Amino acid sequence: MAFNRLADRQVDAENPRTVRRHLPAGLLSMQSVIWFTAFSALGFVAGTLLFLPNILPLVLAVPVLAFLMAYSYTKRFTALAHFWLGASLMLAPISTWIALRGELLFATPLDLLPAVWLGAVVLMWVAGFDIIYACQDVDFDLQAKLHSIPAAVGVPTALRLAAFCHFIMVAVLASLPLVARFGGPELSLGWIYAIGTAAVALLLTYEHSIVRADDLTRVNVAFFNVNAVVSLGLFAVISIDLLL
Repeated sequence: MAFNRLADRQVDAENPRTVRRHLPAGLLSMQSVIWFTAFSALGFVAGTLLFLPNILPLVLAVPVLAFLMAYSYTKRFTALAHFWLGASLMLAPISTWIALRGELLFATPLDLLPAVWLGAVVLMWVAGFDIIYACQDVDFDLQAKLHSIPAAVGVPTALRLAAFCHFIMVAVLASLPLVARFGGPELSLGWIYAIGTAAVALLLTYEHSIVRADDLTRVNVAFFNVNAVVSLGLFAVISIDLLL
């Protein structure tokens, strides 16, 4: 996030919605944010040493960081920046799985399958809600020649695409229990998980119901509040299901 603020500081200064962020508003200095970013990156790489003798986290740390940081520049050349962001966060469950079970991946390649499936859920979820969030900046993006799906196809179509992304997300989420039986340790997800998946579907339906092309005033409610409940709730549901 700190690197993103550095990369977007000039854009943020020109956008009325973001002009009060810390760097354009002068609340933080460039130097302090650069040092914080560098310290965080070094801490990320150093943290992979905790998983030795599994060397995969250490080997993959810099490529993962590079992919994450590259996202900050994607809206300058592609409307698919939302999916790059989703792919960046998709790396979280995959990277965690590799860190914890890396030594088994070479013997059983299918071991990674549940993590990839969960990563696909994250990809479609993040891409969908980021498209919704980007609808707020469609006029500025067109003026500044920045790329986004709302700027490319218009807000009504963008909202439909976001809904489709979330439909795919729920479908993949619903199929996770089946996929989890084929890869890695057998994970038995039962009725608690099923209820959680249904609740996620209802929350996303609500999210899309409160954001309309002619009324974007509740985008922040959809983006922050609903998605916070989805993420924390899904974590709790899966944890409880596996424990019980």
